[in-house]
Amino acid sequence: MSWDTELTALTTRIAGPLFTRPEPRQAFADLVRALLADVPRKNSWQLADHIGHATANRFEHLLDRAKWDVDALRDEVRSYLLAHLGRADGVLIADDTSAIKKGDKSVGVAGQYCGLTGQVENCQVMPMLTYASEVGHAFVNRRLYLPEAWANDGERRARAGVPEQVVFRTKPQLVADMLAEELAAGTLFRYLCADSGYGRDPHLRAFCHEHAVGYVMAVPTDLPLVALRGGTEPAGHALDRLLALGQAGIWERRSCGTGTKGMRVYDWTALAVTVAGQPPAPGYAHTLLIRRSVAAPGEVELFLAHAPAGTPVPELIDAAGMRWKIEENNEHGKDLLGLTQYQVRKWTPWHRHVTIAMLALAFLTVMRAALPTGADAAGDEGKDHLLLEAPAG
Repeated sequence: MSWDTELTALTTRIAGPLFTRPEPRQAFADLVRALLADVPRKNSWQLADHIGHATANRFEHLLDRAKWDVDALRDEVRSYLLAHLGRADGVLIADDTSAIKKGDKSVGVAGQYCGLTGQVENCQVMPMLTYASEVGHAFVNRRLYLPEAWANDGERRARAGVPEQVVFRTKPQLVADMLAEELAAGTLFRYLCADSGYGRDPHLRAFCHEHAVGYVMAVPTDLPLVALRGGTEPAGHALDRLLALGQAGIWERRSCGTGTKGMRVYDWTALAVTVAGQPPAPGYAHTLLIRRSVAAPGEVELFLAHAPAGTPVPELIDAAGMRWKIEENNEHGKDLLGLTQYQVRKWTPWHRHVTIAMLALAFLTVMRAALPTGADAAGDEGKDHLLLEAPAG
């Protein structure tokens, strides 16, 4: 079956129960197809022009005024991904991405840290959740971070259509909310992976302990651990003691996956630890993974693992190496599928655009996974290029 036929079958199946009228069904299918095409700037007008619409009205109506359940679409994206990528040893990966915006009207926009530039920008921040297995990886859930200044401003909320039940939540709390949805949906995964912005949050870790969720998350050196002789100490002190022991017999060189430049090889070691005030789930244990750069031995990163007691350390290292996959999803979503190229300002249109872009990425991921083994000869970049050109409208 051709990719065009696969795409038509997918959008037809999803649109059937999602919309009551044929017009939004067709606009939905057209928008997914346009996002997959080679359009320089993926706003409603250029997407409409590519697909052959005289104006952007149909897409704008679909995103704003049409009546349909965007969370039902999110659930369809999840079901589609899990049907093709789901594995018991899959992982969920949390990270946030940013969309730099002008003005102060777009929902959630504020002067805040922007991962794109590494400094404070006028932007929206989007905590995202990726599902990854050995077959592929794509977004499975999303949130829009609403800063306190927005959450507490009734006038701005009303203009942007923020629902009354939406209250201020930190980014780690939003990830915990998404994780709860994945648990309720029965998503198959073994670990949650994240960077230290999430791993340092005790409430997110507590959620995982309470629900017996395994995780491998980067943590800062001030993570409080129970000291060998009582009391507490930061994880950095345990690291210092380990480094003082010297080289022999401490480090093991291992790959934690393949990146764009080949195998990602580091020196690793591990310590059984007790996190102060945060016991693991029954039958689970905490392990501190220490990763050291081969090229620059002074560059060290810490990971806290929460896994069933007796879990082999190489398995935890493999999980730690999965974190970068969400960065690839962020890059492809933005650069290739228009994830943040929307021109919408309100709550509902934002969620609709982002979720439709998630479906487009899910389709590419599933089609890539279905490529014959011989296609691997082109390399990862070659496969992405093939995928992006195949569905052109």
